[in-house]
Amino acid sequence: MIEVTDLRKEYGGFTAVEGSSFSIERGEVFGIVGHNGAGKTTTLKMLAGLIEPTAGTAVVAGHPAGAPAMQRRLGFLPEQSPLYEEMTPLSYLEFFADLYDVPSAVASERIDDILDRLDLEHRDRELGNMSKGMKRKIAIARALVNDPDVLIFDEPASGLDPLTTNYILEFTSELSEEGKTVVFSAHNLFHVESICDRLVIMSEGTIVARGTIDDIRSAYGGRTYHVTSTPGAAGTVVGPDGVDAPVAEYARENGHCRYVVTDMDGVDAVRTAVEAVGGQVTDIETKTPSLEQIFLEVADEATA
Repeated sequence: MIEVTDLRKEYGGFTAVEGSSFSIERGEVFGIVGHNGAGKTTTLKMLAGLIEPTAGTAVVAGHPAGAPAMQRRLGFLPEQSPLYEEMTPLSYLEFFADLYDVPSAVASERIDDILDRLDLEHRDRELGNMSKGMKRKIAIARALVNDPDVLIFDEPASGLDPLTTNYILEFTSELSEEGKTVVFSAHNLFHVESICDRLVIMSEGTIVARGTIDDIRSAYGGRTYHVTSTPGAAGTVVGPDGVDAPVAEYARENGHCRYVVTDMDGVDAVRTAVEAVGGQVTDIETKTPSLEQIFLEVADEATA
């Protein structure tokens, strides 16, 4: 659905995006994340055809980015999306449907359906008198009024309350289940982790990690097992040297011992060593790094 090859964007002597390549399948929610200035928004704008790349290509829905045929199959939600505040939701969306040459009867039914799904009331109230969450829902509806195959959402839930945020994330997942391709960017990495099928992490204009959340987690930290035990006879503690397993961490806490190992063989080795000196394993906890923890590690490595 989207094919990006060696995409590059320069502004004067500054390179905002350098050699980005990735592909996105139909029905995927694909995340693009990175710190401020990493090249995320520039990449999204090139995909949307709003700015031309210095080099490389982006093909969206079978057409070059920016081509009129592509624009008709695209819905774009920028991070900042001012509305015509003297208009009502209905008049505003009807205006944009007309720009896309959507027949009036089709537009009316589609607009009602979208607003129903977004649970938006007060459809005759002027946009200037609506809350930030309601305005964001209207902006999302505008991106859908032409029934696009591809959606680009840049910070769709930025600054919204938790309830509205959750609603928008669930709605985004529903769109992908219906076969729409969604390119998604957000500073809140929990949001990215909760809905994205795959993602790329950008730093200083370059893609520095890519794949599913599990792929990236395996490459940067992976799963660990935290094993807690009591000391053995007469307070004997088995340190890392006494455990035939890769121990990433070892500490004494509140009279107990805590080991961090990387696999179940390590857990078994800890249990055997602890029991050999009269101790007992009291807890085994599985932990995986969050996307935010991974992002910080990847970003640190990329800028080092």
